[in-house]
Amino acid sequence: MYDRTVKHCRACGTAVALRVPDDGDTRERAVCPACGTVHYVNPLVVVGTVPYLGDRVLLCRRAIEPRRGKWTLPAGFMELGETMAQGAARETAEEAGAEVEMGAFFSAMSVPRVGQVHVFYLARLLHDRFDPGTESLEARLFGESEVPWSEIAFTTVRETLRRYFDDRRRGAFAVHDVDIA
Repeated sequence: MYDRTVKHCRACGTAVALRVPDDGDTRERAVCPACGTVHYVNPLVVVGTVPYLGDRVLLCRRAIEPRRGKWTLPAGFMELGETMAQGAARETAEEAGAEVEMGAFFSAMSVPRVGQVHVFYLARLLHDRFDPGTESLEARLFGESEVPWSEIAFTTVRETLRRYFDDRRRGAFAVHDVDIA
């Protein structure tokens, strides 16, 4: 699937042509006919945490679109110059105002229809005081039976939460690799 939003070369400004590059690639790409730059469009990485305190998890109610007013784990797009874990910790601080001790990598959810990969880390909350940022209406702790399951913003969050609570009941956390159609 080619992203047709690339119309001009980022290197020289010439209008690009859609074709298979001459470098052995097998997919159509935006290729600059003037300077030969191949413009690859790759998935975006969303990084977040499953912040927990005892048997409860921290969820944020979204103050922004998409899915304003719905609940989510603290997460957002990874920035250049940071690791996945650093990005997940940053997003947790920005969206929930939560202080955490980062834990193990927990899940990777591929969402090819939107060109994203969502990754989550376990994160132990250091206390139950939160100061949600501008992207969250509120941040609150929920036990499994209290989670507003029908109000969860994203499939990746719902699937990560289900696996978290299943693993917690089993007494052992696994790494989860899931494809979301």
